[in-house]
Amino acid sequence: MRLKKEYIHMNRQKEKKVTQVTLDDDFIVPDSQPDVGSLILDEGEIELEETRAMGDRVQLKGRLKFDVLYHPLEGGSVQSLSGSVPFEEMVNMGDLSDRDVLTVFWDIEDLSAGVINSRKLSIKAIVTFTLAAEELQDEEVAVEAEGDEPFDTMTRSSEITQIAVRTRDTFRFREEIDLENNRPNIRRLLWKRLSLHSWETRPMDGSLGIRGEFVLFTIYAGEEEHIPVQYVEKTLPFSGSIEIADCTEDMIPDVTVRLVQRDMEEKPDFDGEMRSIGVEAVLELDIRLYEENRVQVLEDVYCPEKEILLKRKTARAEELLVKNISRYKINDKLTAGDEKKLLQICHCEGNAKLDRVSVTEDGLLLEGALCIQILYLSAEDNAPLQSLKGVVPFRYTAEVKDLTKDTDCRVKCGVEQLSAVMLGGGEVEIKAVITADLLALAPLNMEVIEELNEQPLDLEKIEAMPGMSGYVVQPGDTLWKIAKEFYTTVENIREINGVTGSEVSPGDRLLVVKQAAKTIGS
Repeated sequence: MRLKKEYIHMNRQKEKKVTQVTLDDDFIVPDSQPDVGSLILDEGEIELEETRAMGDRVQLKGRLKFDVLYHPLEGGSVQSLSGSVPFEEMVNMGDLSDRDVLTVFWDIEDLSAGVINSRKLSIKAIVTFTLAAEELQDEEVAVEAEGDEPFDTMTRSSEITQIAVRTRDTFRFREEIDLENNRPNIRRLLWKRLSLHSWETRPMDGSLGIRGEFVLFTIYAGEEEHIPVQYVEKTLPFSGSIEIADCTEDMIPDVTVRLVQRDMEEKPDFDGEMRSIGVEAVLELDIRLYEENRVQVLEDVYCPEKEILLKRKTARAEELLVKNISRYKINDKLTAGDEKKLLQICHCEGNAKLDRVSVTEDGLLLEGALCIQILYLSAEDNAPLQSLKGVVPFRYTAEVKDLTKDTDCRVKCGVEQLSAVMLGGGEVEIKAVITADLLALAPLNMEVIEELNEQPLDLEKIEAMPGMSGYVVQPGDTLWKIAKEFYTTVENIREINGVTGSEVSPGDRLLVVKQAAKTIGS
């Protein structure tokens, strides 16, 4: 007799480490730039150039790229600076193998640019890196028994969720934007921001569909120096697909999307005038696709003519608890200070940072903050552009039933419908919708048969049993249990007693014929 087995594909997190890196550097203003008076905006992004696993350590090498917008010391047009701060960090992790999938995420917790003097800036940042090592693991599960001798099997049906696709890929976006007719020509782009707002992915047969929108915001100097600085804000929708041969439309996506490259440059239009802006972006997708399957797991085996010894083990699997997107509305106020300063809001952008996720009786408690940066026009002649930074905390519960502390909850937060409106008195009303893309997988531990060994029957024990017995069903009895005890089969009991169903009740009277008697007699 043999066991027929199938594999359950699991994606197990092997190791996770979180480390913070403090970056602190001075930046010398190039000779070609005017002296720095006051800072308006600062922005930064991480460019990870190398991730190398070295035994039980991981080397991270890259740089913090930063942009600064400022007012010159002696007046004049707004200016911008760009630079970078290199870093190299070693992170201790468990021993990694070549088959492990290593994922690195980062978040700039705090970035600040300060003026040391008119020719020197200080750049400080705290960057949090999260490293996760995953391994693909196959759980072997017996689903059938095969053999020539008569035997009976009992199976149970289990709904499991297993990993079907684990990969990474990129999506590239290119577009050219023409200025409106009433806008002056571009001399130089001073501030270039491209942010990823809403996005979603959808599994299809043979590919993964993706769609969403970028928000472009740029400040530029006009072709003629007397023209005030201009700003342009555009929403750029995108859609496309990534070829994945094993993908099917009924799979469950768990995809993390990160904007890893963004470039913007002034370009001539068809008439040769600098009235176009070329945009290029690269999205990095960390893709997990799951599928739900119903598996018939072999639970027990016996043969009336042989003794079957079973070796069992506990197999780990997962079942899908929930996959949905919940939304939470934010409405709060920020104060810009002196009410006379705030004339007009030029641009508002923000991102949601999730600080804590915890399981409660009502569901999944999400705690974090919406970090806001607002660019506005002020009444100050020497500093007409100003910025306001603020933090709006949020705390809400995503309603999910049957959560436990062992549930694998994966949450990705985003921001939709962000707006900033002047209220007067120096106050700004902030409205936004926080989205939480939630995937919850509950652990499923199954006792399965690992090995099957056959031994001869205990003939003395079998011969001592009557060939035919009358039996009164006891509480807890099943046809399976009775057949196994009397060395017969479930079908034999059903046929002799005219039982059509699969259950018996306490007090039922059955005639049981020992099937092993045929073997002994021969």
